[in-house]
Amino acid sequence: MPSTPPVLPLSTPPSPGPVRVGFSGGLDSTVLLHRLAHAPGIRATGLRAIHVHHGLQPGADGWAAHCATVCADWGIDLDSVRVTVPRDSGRGLEAAARTARHAAFAAHLPPGGVMALAHHRDDQAETVLLRALRASGPDGLAGMAGARRFGDGWLWRPFLALPRSALQAYADAHGLRWIDDPSNDEDGADRNFVRNRILPLLRTRWPQAGAALADVAGLQAESIALLDADDANALADARTLDPAVLRVERLHPLPSARRGRVLRRWILERGLAPLPRQGAAWCDATLDRAADDRTPVFDWAGYRLQRWRDLLHAAPIRPPLPEDFDVAWTASAPLALPDGDTLRFEGPLDAAVHWRVLARRGGERIALPGRTHSHALRHVLQDLGVPPWLRARLPLLTDAAGRVLAAGDLAFDRDFDTWLRDGGRRLTWHSAARADDRPIA
Repeated sequence: MPSTPPVLPLSTPPSPGPVRVGFSGGLDSTVLLHRLAHAPGIRATGLRAIHVHHGLQPGADGWAAHCATVCADWGIDLDSVRVTVPRDSGRGLEAAARTARHAAFAAHLPPGGVMALAHHRDDQAETVLLRALRASGPDGLAGMAGARRFGDGWLWRPFLALPRSALQAYADAHGLRWIDDPSNDEDGADRNFVRNRILPLLRTRWPQAGAALADVAGLQAESIALLDADDANALADARTLDPAVLRVERLHPLPSARRGRVLRRWILERGLAPLPRQGAAWCDATLDRAADDRTPVFDWAGYRLQRWRDLLHAAPIRPPLPEDFDVAWTASAPLALPDGDTLRFEGPLDAAVHWRVLARRGGERIALPGRTHSHALRHVLQDLGVPPWLRARLPLLTDAAGRVLAAGDLAFDRDFDTWLRDGGRRLTWHSAARADDRPIA
């Protein structure tokens, strides 16, 4: 009698929501998609595959076509998404591709949905070893989570406890077809080097090396679970109304080890790249100094930590408004600024206006409501508590004579303010990218 094909066990989904599968067309994701397609409860949620076309390999178009054929044969809807992977992100091509891929997954995940990825125990072992070589702490050595919050839903790794050999046996038994990415055989990427060279060598001496390293992740996860509650409380105590800003005075009394954990937790929640050890050390040195007029920064992987007064800000690095920016604006339509922000006017115009919008150049003055004389704009912004990461992108509205009417929507000239109020008018400076850059209330 023919043997019964193996059935791979699945961990419990973190949510009953619709399941999306990251489908590259390789062995692992092909096994995952096939296994979930044959799980009635999963398929009933609205199972769908997502293929991300990175455009990094000559055969990428063929891989997308293969995935479309497989999904059509299995009666599974497929979203094929093209992404652009920056080659100058400062994080390396592998990390940049992962970031682009996960952004595509998050964009196609419905609220409450579950994004299923095919990582297995061997992947976990590679992750632990790589992070150990990068001197990661307990959080890094905990490896990949079997399930965690992701976008508007969840990320789920149902095979994380299984060795890759189990997936290979399943694929062979079911006669599955998959793609072998030739780049996986190259040792240029750190993960490939660990997979192709280091782990096979370790197994010649310690056959259970992969399982042992995966166990390290489990033990570290148990340890950090004991620390999580206190970390969460310390982070909550340091928060402001702005999720991108913490209060230094609340962080400073914490022991260095606790402070580092709180900072890494905050950075993770912000969706930024993991903070390297040098970043935590920078924070220790910066927070131990009294606040002054300087604005020290720490940059990593396209992101920036910046201290100003009693505030610590974390966000993507965004370019300032170009110094030579200077355009005419009639206010008849919103004005798109070079950095992605928008100036918008709402309300009646008695006659045509001839305003200009320009970048700060220094030395500007503004006459505030209720004041009899003008003030240096620089001092006004300092008094308002406008942080430097916002000042660098502040557009100025001037009249034809060059008088400053408005600094974004943060400060208005006294006559301009009266004109706005009396006419039920409104000027707003808006950008989705600025949502976490507002001044602190």
